[in-house]
Amino acid sequence: MNVADAMTPRSELVVVEIPGSRNDVLEFIQEHGFSSVPVVKDVDGDEVYRGLVTRDDLIDQPDEDQLALLMREVPTAAADDDIVDAARTMVAEGSRRLPVVDGDELVGILTVTDVVRAIARGEVDGETRVGELATSAVNATHTETPLPVAEREIGLSGVPYAVVLDDEAAVAGMLTEVDILEVARVVEGEASTGDSIAEEDSEWSWEGIKATGARYLPTRNVEIPAEAVRHFMTADLITVNATRTAKEVAQELISNDIEQVPLVSGTDLDGIVRDVDLLEGL
Repeated sequence: MNVADAMTPRSELVVVEIPGSRNDVLEFIQEHGFSSVPVVKDVDGDEVYRGLVTRDDLIDQPDEDQLALLMREVPTAAADDDIVDAARTMVAEGSRRLPVVDGDELVGILTVTDVVRAIARGEVDGETRVGELATSAVNATHTETPLPVAEREIGLSGVPYAVVLDDEAAVAGMLTEVDILEVARVVEGEASTGDSIAEEDSEWSWEGIKATGARYLPTRNVEIPAEAVRHFMTADLITVNATRTAKEVAQELISNDIEQVPLVSGTDLDGIVRDVDLLEGL
C-alpha cells in the first residue's frame, strides 16, 4: 500500500498562507479539531509548501503572532512511498503527520490517523495484540487540577493527553490537547517595561531629567479557563484489554474519533494504547 492510497489529497486539505497570523490557525483547530495545518506561500502564482503549524506550537509560543515564525519543518513523504516506510518515519521522528510533496508542491498529507484507518480496514497488518504495543508510562492528572496546570502537565510530559484520576486514584476520565484548545482564546494585553529613569538619589541620575513613567508594550497570550479539569474532561471512556488486536483497537479509535485508549485489566489501569503505538505493530 502506497502513501497515495491513504493520504488526504490537497483538494481536501485546509491550509493557511504566509503572511498570516496565529488566529488563522486557531480558528481551524478549534472549529474542525485539526491537530495541525499546512502552511503554503504564493510564489509567482504557484503554491509552494513551507511547513506546518501544530496545536503544540500555539500553546508553546503564546506571544508569537506571525505565521512564518510559528510554523515548523517536519519530515515529508512522496506519494509513491510505501505506507509502512512512512509509518516507520513517523515513529522514528516522533511526527504525527507527513506532508506529501512533489518538488515544492503540496499534494497531500499522511497522518497517524490515516495509517490507523488503514489498519482498521485490514489494508495493512493489524494482528498484533495491543498488550505488546501499549505503554505503561501513563500521564495522569487529578479531577480538581486547574485546567492551566493540567495543560502544563500535558506539555511537559510530551504526550497529548492526561488520564484523569479521582480521590481514590480510579480512572474518572480523559483530558486531551483538543479539549483544552476548544476552550482556549487569544487575548490582548500590555506588559510594563518599568520606569526608564533612576530615582532622584541615584548616584548616576542626571540633574534636570525627570522620570516619565513606565512604558507599555502590547502582548498576546492564550487564555485557558482556570476551572477544574473535571469540567472539561471526557468522562465516558472507551477501554480495551491486552488481548485485543491492533486492528480491533484501530476500529475503536476511528469510530470514536480518539487518539488513545486506556488499557485495563478488570478495573486496574495497566497502561495506555496510543494511535502511534499501533504503528509500532507494522
